[in-house]
Amino acid sequence: MPTPPATSSRREFFKTSSGLAFGATLLGTMAVPRAVHAGVSEKIRIGLIGCGGRGTGAAENALKASPENVLVAVGDAFADRAETCLRQLRRIEQLKDRVQVSQDNVFVGFDAYKQVIDSGVDVVLHAEPPHFRPKHFAYSVEKGKHTFVEKPIAVDVPGVQSVIDTCAKAKEKNLAVVSGLCWRYHPAVRETMKRILEDKAIGDIIAIQSCYNGGSGWHRGDDPKWSRMEYQVRNWPYFTWLSGDHICEQAVHSLDKTAWLQGDVSPVRASGMGGRQQRVEAEFGNIYDHHTVFYEYPNDIHVYFTCRQQNNTTHRVDELVLGTKGQAQILKYQIDGENSWKYEGPHKALGRAYDAEHEELFNGIRDGKPINNGHYMTNSTMLAIMGRMCTYTGQELSWQDCLKSKEHLGPAQYAWNDDVPESRVAIPGKTKFV
Repeated sequence: MPTPPATSSRREFFKTSSGLAFGATLLGTMAVPRAVHAGVSEKIRIGLIGCGGRGTGAAENALKASPENVLVAVGDAFADRAETCLRQLRRIEQLKDRVQVSQDNVFVGFDAYKQVIDSGVDVVLHAEPPHFRPKHFAYSVEKGKHTFVEKPIAVDVPGVQSVIDTCAKAKEKNLAVVSGLCWRYHPAVRETMKRILEDKAIGDIIAIQSCYNGGSGWHRGDDPKWSRMEYQVRNWPYFTWLSGDHICEQAVHSLDKTAWLQGDVSPVRASGMGGRQQRVEAEFGNIYDHHTVFYEYPNDIHVYFTCRQQNNTTHRVDELVLGTKGQAQILKYQIDGENSWKYEGPHKALGRAYDAEHEELFNGIRDGKPINNGHYMTNSTMLAIMGRMCTYTGQELSWQDCLKSKEHLGPAQYAWNDDVPESRVAIPGKTKFV
């Protein structure tokens, strides 16, 4: 596969008769035999795929997780992104000596992921645009690598199916799979969840109000020297085939918490609405700027979910959990009612979650007990895809119907030319469920 143009400078796993299903057993803390790569005192060689802001942050978190961790390879679609990533990491005084990436191990282009994985690394950090994760993750596990996989893990149902299969193979090979759904690793959120789920501090859950309402994100602009493929990949959050829309790429964090609150079971059906009100220009691709989705669960719990990316609007990101004995606000780490409580422990900031997920990843590898977050990271991504299907089509959809979707987002092949997927904005009532 060609590199970017010169302007860029350089096991059966929850199977059912319908093809797949998501069981209620959490694999997130499953212990497996001793790790295949690294012993307790060995250095662990890390490779990074996807050198944007989150990838650079993940590499920093991974290096901070242990003084024995070293970064030895990076790959990105674009040389400038790889170079910026390395430059930022080398500015961190306590980490710079362990950024041991030679120029020969800086890989660029659509096949950079293979070159990183084949470069002799032990652990691969997957922070490429979500569209590419199923294929890249599958290659990592095929080659026997432990992995950290950012959220979401796919943008369509075939991608989710692929990741389910790959997680099962990782389990068979005793390979770690740690998800970028970082709130699962946050100490204050864990304590809040324990009080709700184990201690029954709010009694039985009746309903959950969830929101991820914020502003618009970055945009890298355009350049007449860029092909349309380069333009879209550089501005990947705004194209559904690359990001899955912001309900998948960003708001999956909130949907993941609603799933966690219910033992990671799957909903029966969902309906919703969404569209573009503020970001209507062509530069914003074909994603929506707001989604509202109602999820109905088999235990008669309803999740009322909304997300938006609109500037100059009220921002709110949290879950309000209503129970028979009170209510809880997850990201305020607070319970009100018969058993009122508020977390007053350390590590309240979001950054602690990013650090903790990597600490547990590498501790698990060194202890011979690799973590496999496969179940919940696929289930939560599927929740987000289901929500997008409902808002794009305007239809009420069942979980089983969504699992049968054959819609594949993205081109048949990748090349730095103008042959890109059409950026048509979905219209509810006209856009068909596939």
